[in-house]
Amino acid sequence: MSVTVPQPVAPMIPRTLFNSDHEAFRTTVRRFFETELAPHYEKWEEQQHIDRNIWNKAGELGLLCPTMPEQYGGAGVDRLYSMILMEEQARVGDSASGFSLHSDIVANYINNFGTEEQKMEWLPKMCSGEVVGSIAMTEPGTGSDLQSIRTTAVADGDDYIVNGSKIFITNGYLCDMSVVVVKTGDISGGAQSVSLLIMDANTPGFTKGKPLKKVGMRGQDTCELFFDNVRVPKSNLLGMEGMGFIMLMKELAWERMMIAIICASGAENAIATTVDYVKQRKVFGKTVSSFQNTRFKLAEMRSEAQIARVFVDRCMEQVLKNELSVEAACAAKYWVSDLLSKIVDECVQLHGGYGYMLEYPIARAYIDTRANRIYGGTNEIMKELISRSI
Repeated sequence: MSVTVPQPVAPMIPRTLFNSDHEAFRTTVRRFFETELAPHYEKWEEQQHIDRNIWNKAGELGLLCPTMPEQYGGAGVDRLYSMILMEEQARVGDSASGFSLHSDIVANYINNFGTEEQKMEWLPKMCSGEVVGSIAMTEPGTGSDLQSIRTTAVADGDDYIVNGSKIFITNGYLCDMSVVVVKTGDISGGAQSVSLLIMDANTPGFTKGKPLKKVGMRGQDTCELFFDNVRVPKSNLLGMEGMGFIMLMKELAWERMMIAIICASGAENAIATTVDYVKQRKVFGKTVSSFQNTRFKLAEMRSEAQIARVFVDRCMEQVLKNELSVEAACAAKYWVSDLLSKIVDECVQLHGGYGYMLEYPIARAYIDTRANRIYGGTNEIMKELISRSI
């Protein structure tokens, strides 16, 4: 079964990023999300995670880790393919799958900083869906302050002994492996003692909490992870001891761009959904779309969404050249996620009472999209980082 999703309103300024190969890939991705994810929203929400076999299906279609080199199971393509995956996920209102984190965050850490042995061990399995990856940064009480983490990895012969816990971990409940942020060496230090370890989720002492009950994104697999004297081989260290914070900073700009990409597409989808609704819904014998207030609100939202689209696409051009600045990524993340919340709120208003009913996509978007302003670094942190360059 597939779900029919409204076509986005035509852009005022045509997009120039994609070629015919990209668009052929988009067709496959769109069919997958409309067939395998969107029809099962209520099921995912009830069980608080997608079915494990969906990961294998995505892997079989080449939808996981497409940017990874071919020798590790990927397709070796550019990040526009990742962008397409994120846009199509947002287009159907899917907030349950954690594919982008798995493919464009976790896999990148291993590919960019791992040894040949680490790449060969993990990346092919991540590409096929045999292994689900997560990254464990946030801890209770630390939030965005990664320098203050308390999870420790104490050297013991050829191993580390890991103790601590993490919270709000996407893909945590189903993960087979996690890149875990730990303190090594002088654990009283700040950023200079932060390291990254690859941890097999089947290792004794590695346990998972139940999926966390969230306001929105309730179908997404999010949980706590606990480490009780977990013995991890030193060969699982990514890069060198004390280099973790630097590695995290190098990848954060792309993580923030990912949020901006999803939010820009989410805004376009919210508008398209609302246009369909107001053209059909009648009030006082007239369609809602015939009222000037409705037309003006739609004009405002379409204009603002187009501004966001142009900025995000321009940032992607910089990503492809490896020239995207930290400030631009922060600006894209905070401004477009703020805009998405604003647009969704306006769209709920145009739906009237039905906008507050969960069977309508706009109501689900209302609760699902709020988290974009929090994760990846809160929008207040984004403004602080931008201000430092002024």
